[in-house]
Amino acid sequence: MVLVQIPMCNEKEVYQQSIAAVCNLDWPRSNILVQVLDDSDDPTTQALIRDEVEKWQQNGARIMYRHRVIREGYKAGNLKSAMNCSYVKDYEFVAIFDADFQPMPDFLKRTVPHFKDNEDLGLVQARWSFVNKDENLLTRLQNINLCFHFEVEQQVNGVFINFFGFNGTAGVWRIKALEDAGGWLERTTVEDMDIAVRAHLKGWKFIYLNDVECQCELPESYEAYRKQQHRWHSGPMQLFRLCLPDIIRSKIGFWKKSNLIFLFFLLRKLILPFYSFTLFCIILPLTMFVPEAELPAWVVCYIPATMSFLNILPALRSFPFIVPYLLFENTMSVTKFNAMISGLFQLGSAYEWVVTKKSGRSSEGDLISLVKKEPKQQRGASAPNLESMAKEEPRPRKESKKKHNRIYRKELALAFLLLTASARSLLSAQGIHFYFLLFQGISFLLVGLDLIGEQID
Repeated sequence: MVLVQIPMCNEKEVYQQSIAAVCNLDWPRSNILVQVLDDSDDPTTQALIRDEVEKWQQNGARIMYRHRVIREGYKAGNLKSAMNCSYVKDYEFVAIFDADFQPMPDFLKRTVPHFKDNEDLGLVQARWSFVNKDENLLTRLQNINLCFHFEVEQQVNGVFINFFGFNGTAGVWRIKALEDAGGWLERTTVEDMDIAVRAHLKGWKFIYLNDVECQCELPESYEAYRKQQHRWHSGPMQLFRLCLPDIIRSKIGFWKKSNLIFLFFLLRKLILPFYSFTLFCIILPLTMFVPEAELPAWVVCYIPATMSFLNILPALRSFPFIVPYLLFENTMSVTKFNAMISGLFQLGSAYEWVVTKKSGRSSEGDLISLVKKEPKQQRGASAPNLESMAKEEPRPRKESKKKHNRIYRKELALAFLLLTASARSLLSAQGIHFYFLLFQGISFLLVGLDLIGEQID
């Protein structure tokens, strides 16, 4: 018995495709129930989503619409409210998909069987794949980061210690594990990481499936990406403060505790952003104005080059972008460092939870092609038919709103510092420092003027 949840909030660009994909999951109809958990505060969006749910209900899908008037606790509060429904006790597993995710029809058949005869298994996590990874330079650079995350971080942790951070979507939980860990909590902006850590401390094991992919889309504008990264780096620091005593007191082994504290929390979320920001954005440019100070070439060149090369290995097709990737990661260290500080010290923006803006790239056309790839779906006669969507006349597109560039002052200030330092470096004949500072300064300038990715409406 599988419960499927689609939490969403004002996501009118993508709600149709996620509902359609989930309603076409190949699973006995009597053993599945879909919950569309709508937190939208826009009446028009609410009506559209409700109508979509009713359409699939008439086509025989077991799907229901839930709306909260007060969006308390954001996504965690939404999921917590849904799990309190009386009928949830009839279900053993819950699959979660964000509004822009489109599972393949065989998703449950490739994930749920792993729970059989494995009573300690709490979570099965699938990999993300991206429909718009080649849309612009910003999405290409994001794809490099996320390929490393899934290919290396998730896969290695899953194999060696049966633990990794839940990605918040495209995963199946054993409901008993959720309840044993204390359920969804609204105390941070990374409710997925929170529940994963608490379940791990309770002894539950996780499996990561790199060969099971779920389509979604990447943020295409820098503003959307920046807000997403702020939440992804502020939340873990909040959580680290809250759960450090529980980790120390837990009964898990010493090496698992060390992995949680130093690798899971500190290395990727605190040490690397701090290293990139302080060394490349502050210390290096300032040394150009102090004749006595000198940084060796291996600090400026070899370490970042090696780190970038290792990060790009899982996405070898992106190798031509290794230099832009290095420069952009250093540029993003400003946002990540700011988020880390706000989360660690509970500052004002620590609890900022903004839904990542979707473009709707993964639209009906992707679902139609999905059906063509899976021609042998075994569904009942009354099952919703995606192929019929291809025959419908395309709806007229709305006129796009005027787009504009935003100005990011911190990035522009650092661009000025770096470009001035590069000029100073040229005068002092420090060649390798000059080139690094010049290109890094240009990178900050482009980001500060919002010239990377799509502009916002």
